[in-house]
Amino acid sequence: MKTAIEIDDLSFAHPGTDLPALERVSFQVPAGESVALLGPSGAGKTTLLALLDGRLQGWRGRASVLGLPLDPDRPPQRKSRPDTGFVFQEFALVERSTVLRNVLNGRLGRMCAVRALLGTPTSHDLAIARAALVDCGIGDLAERRVDSLSGGQRQRVAIARCLAQEPRLILADEPVSNLDPTRAGEVLSLLTGAAQARGATALFSSHQPDLARRFAQRIIGIKGGRIAFDVPACELNDHATADLYRDAEPLPGVGLRAVS
Repeated sequence: MKTAIEIDDLSFAHPGTDLPALERVSFQVPAGESVALLGPSGAGKTTLLALLDGRLQGWRGRASVLGLPLDPDRPPQRKSRPDTGFVFQEFALVERSTVLRNVLNGRLGRMCAVRALLGTPTSHDLAIARAALVDCGIGDLAERRVDSLSGGQRQRVAIARCLAQEPRLILADEPVSNLDPTRAGEVLSLLTGAAQARGATALFSSHQPDLARRFAQRIIGIKGGRIAFDVPACELNDHATADLYRDAEPLPGVGLRAVS
């Protein structure tokens, strides 16, 4: 089986601090698997996802994504960037633009340099973007402005933009932290289901054990920048989650029922 992510003895500290955000992290993710990074705020989940996305330099250790080694001193080459898609916690959408135009932004890395610069998609790009909108259940919102949408609708736009990119790996940073439990379940079902349907790998971060259990095949617990556990979702127990959140500041969605 091919490996989508391979990390070995990886450490990273943000500039200006001696405290490591990640310390000697090692794990692998087989292609096609859906994995949750579970842990409290400040555990290192966002840092790890940003590093895998090629946005952090200055780390130590070894890391490869989709068979290509990451360089700790420079970002990935442009030709490989579209293969990794990212769904941001705060959506990162162009608020005054239409839903369709935002989703087409996911095609920029697949366009030739001139088309990407001018923002002139081909009919093929438009077809892929519209198909992504339909897959995310928002085909009827194509001409709506993003700033008129609800939080759940905006996150669907962000996922559609990612899918339009045609990624082989989907990274998602707390993609449902701003949503109520019902909407959160719908969005994670959409995200992991779309990845599975496309044969893509999904790695998403969460601070909610119940959601991680429902939508991931495997759960990697992170605390203080270190791997606390790495287990199949069906084997995650209350003792492990309680230890993970012990001494952590309570967060919405992580109550006694979730971690006791």
